[in-house]
Order: sequence, then C-alpha cells, then structure tokens
Amino acid sequence: MNEVEQLIPHRPPFLFVDAIVSHDGETLVARRTWRAEEDFYKGHYPGAPITPGVLLSEAVFQTGACLMAKLMAGAAGQGGGVPLLSKVSDIRFRLPVYPGDTVTIEVKRKETVGEFHFLTGVMKNAEGKKVMNVDFAVAWKKPEGQVTTT
Repeated sequence: MNEVEQLIPHRPPFLFVDAIVSHDGETLVARRTWRAEEDFYKGHYPGAPITPGVLLSEAVFQTGACLMAKLMAGAAGQGGGVPLLSKVSDIRFRLPVYPGDTVTIEVKRKETVGEFHFLTGVMKNAEGKKVMNVDFAVAWKKPEGQVTTT
C-alpha cells in the first residue's frame, strides 16, 4: 500500500493521485499520470480523448484529502475522520489534459473556521503551465455508517 492509500480511502479505479511529492506545513504537492487505458477515455471524446474536468477536480480534492489527513492526524480528538467536500468555488480550466500527461497538484489550506477547512488547489502540466485552479472547503467528519457489499 502506498502513502496515498494509507492516507485516504479512495482506491482504483477512483484514485487520481499517484504519489505525494512534498508536504510542508499547510501545503501538499502530489503527482498524477493520466493513463491511456483508463476506461473513461473510451467515452469522453472518442478518437480524440481528453481528461474530464470533473476528474481533474477530483484529483485536486483527493490531494486536499491527503493534506487534511496529514494535518488532522496530529490534532487532538480529530483521529478517525474524513474530509467531506462542502463547497467548490472559483474553478477555472485553462488547458486540456490528455492521456499520458503527468500533472502536479498543489493544495494549500488557507484557513479554518470551526470544522470547515478552506483550501485552494492548482494543477500544472509537465511544462509548469497552469491546467486548472479551484477553491474548495471540506468539513472533517467521523464516518457514521459503513455500507458493506457481499
């Protein structure tokens, strides 16, 4: 199990963070390579595949979840929680991402108000050009129930 899978509950095929590059205080940087064999490319602009913006956003949110898991692990009384997305704002898509592209994702926690943590995320391509940016908030919650499948 890699570091990302130790921090957040997401698993393939819905895990969009490959590795943590760095963590410094309120900032975490991660990396993701978008693989041509991923199923969603079969139906998202067949013949000219492009990574869906909602999945780019999810990669940023998962990077934020990794940051929050690291920050909350040491907070008294906060263990066992998960970050639940509570707000998304000011999202901008600037460049497309194609199969095979590797991106870096940087997420910073801006402030905390009560149980709500306000973050900002930026995704850049291999050339360092901004692909997208988004502001979002999460609430740190302990799961109340778990659905099991048989």
